[in-house]
Amino acid sequence: MTEMVNVQDAKTRLSELLARVERGEEFVLARSGRPIATLKAVERAPRRQLGFAPGPELPESFWEPMSDDELAAWGV
Repeated sequence: MTEMVNVQDAKTRLSELLARVERGEEFVLARSGRPIATLKAVERAPRRQLGFAPGPELPESFWEPMSDDELAAWGV
């Protein structure tokens, strides 16, 4: 069962409530007994792995230095 907490009470007990939220509890924040928000833990996004998509195959010549003509074409 979700516990309802008055906003003013939540302000004074925020650290305690957050510790309980980290343990899996949820709270409904209310103003004058009227629910206005839910306080619950955020689901962590899965860690992103970079480089998961294969890139194009590069010819060995890709790693060779550019010729003077190629450098001129790039404005270098």
